[in-house]
Amino acid sequence: MTALAMTLLALVILVLGAAGSFKFRPLGFAGALIAILIGLTTCPIYYGVFIFIIALLNLLSLVALPNLIKGVDYSLVGLMALATMYVFTTRDFAMVLLALVLISVPTYILVMLREGKANVELALKYVTFMVFATVMFLTGALILVYSSPTGGFIYVIGYVLLVLGLSLEVGVAPLHEWVPDVFAAGDPIPISIIGSLAKVVPFIAALWILIPTVNSTMSSLTLFTAVLAAISMFTGNIGALTAREPARVLAYSTVANMGYVLSCFVVIARPDFAYLAIVGALLMLFANAVGKIGFFNAIKGDGAYSPLMYILAFSFIGVPPLLGFWGKLYILLSIAKMQYFWLVGVLVINSAISIPYYIRLAGELGDTWRPNLVNIICVIAVAVTMVSVLFLPVDWFFRNIVAIAHTLGVVV
Repeated sequence: MTALAMTLLALVILVLGAAGSFKFRPLGFAGALIAILIGLTTCPIYYGVFIFIIALLNLLSLVALPNLIKGVDYSLVGLMALATMYVFTTRDFAMVLLALVLISVPTYILVMLREGKANVELALKYVTFMVFATVMFLTGALILVYSSPTGGFIYVIGYVLLVLGLSLEVGVAPLHEWVPDVFAAGDPIPISIIGSLAKVVPFIAALWILIPTVNSTMSSLTLFTAVLAAISMFTGNIGALTAREPARVLAYSTVANMGYVLSCFVVIARPDFAYLAIVGALLMLFANAVGKIGFFNAIKGDGAYSPLMYILAFSFIGVPPLLGFWGKLYILLSIAKMQYFWLVGVLVINSAISIPYYIRLAGELGDTWRPNLVNIICVIAVAVTMVSVLFLPVDWFFRNIVAIAHTLGVVV
């Protein structure tokens, strides 16, 4: 069966699970898990395994939420996971944009979930920003696709709109104003989904659109992206350093991490180096995802086992050989290839700035060992961050992504 056919089969199972969950909530979990396992067969194995684990952690996290929408919350996470897997198997422009919409819309519902009653006010604020982000991204993407052969001023407008839409979607400064408020006011579990699984597709969709549309105009646009990334790094890390509420610290750290990933986009002007940027961006996104899930679950559960918190913090900082280190290393290599040495310096400085608040956060959320769901989730998250210990220097993932890069016309 083709990837599309398998994805459609997974969607049918997802719908059946959602319908059955109104009578028996675990059916929603089972349907989502089976659908994601089917989706795993449609995408590159190493990429798919990471997405599967992130989605599984999100599903396990939802067990701690009150039964507000029966088991449909599981199905929403399953839908997001399927979109994230499928976006790596298609080169169809319309399907890439559809995946972006499918990853965004479920978060409109998830952000409302909390104990007691739905957080409608927070949802309205979040949805307003996301709608603007999606419209800008889609408009920019359409302009880029149809103006890429000629370039010029229209192409520049398309690029700027797409990058600004992406920045608003994922929380890149200075378009990050919604992030601290939403992260601090929302329930930690839905926010952990928004801060983890929902961050992957927007970047992949942007790369899938930008790399095939590269022309001579692109080289003059990389400075704009580099400056935006640098602003986000400093804004996020300084904001996290001065914040005290754990959820707000994690919000600002997300702003910084999205700046790290955005810096990869300076490499798009040279597709022969883009494979380094793709590997770095994905590893950084995966490290951010499992770290955010672990920390937000610790907030929800009033702490987690202290050594687990410190390992996740070290991964965020970039301590070798944890996953966060490899993400930052490949990002540094990619922007160094473009001779953006000042941006390399900015990334290294910001990694140093992040050390105090990650250590402080791990100390605040650290606790003695308790055999509960929060610690099980954190153990899995830590196992992912430490996977590179067994596979130095993550060559297994690198080879897998390089093979995919050929399908985008990337020369290796």
